[in-house]
Amino acid sequence: MKKNLIYLSLILLSASGYAQETIIKPFTVNPEFDKKISSTIHFTIPTIGVTTLKEEMDNVYILDARERQEYNISHIPNAKYIGHSKMEKATLKNIPKDAKVIVYCSIGYRSEEIGEKIRQEGFSNVHNLYGSIFEWVNNGFPIVDKNGEQTKKLHTYDKDWSQWVEEGKAEKVW
Repeated sequence: MKKNLIYLSLILLSASGYAQETIIKPFTVNPEFDKKISSTIHFTIPTIGVTTLKEEMDNVYILDARERQEYNISHIPNAKYIGHSKMEKATLKNIPKDAKVIVYCSIGYRSEEIGEKIRQEGFSNVHNLYGSIFEWVNNGFPIVDKNGEQTKKLHTYDKDWSQWVEEGKAEKVW
């Protein structure tokens, strides 16, 4: 009975349009990493989990909001570089304004900022990858280098941030 009430509530919220504004927070492999992300980002852009992205990769545009050096070392397959300190608007040129766009960085902070800017450019279906490339790697999903070749190297920003990538999941560089 309780389960039915929950489903009914979700259906009613969806029908009213309210559910689209509700924050849905995916989870991470490491609960401490989850706490770090939740205390760092502001949820101004809807989040999407890495397993959802993995399932939808052929139907989305993936944008990397890290710096060029980080992207060149490794990135999520098919991701395009958009940058952070100087967002490359040209990256958005061939993306339809209503397309599903997933933005990521190391954990989600920079990608949230870039996601906000992309929305200001008129894009309506922008999502922040929760846990970003760190969580992608923690789940054992592949990353590629600037030549598109699979790699284990991951730019972890610095020694402090590298703690959020599980040991043995990547070769941490900064």
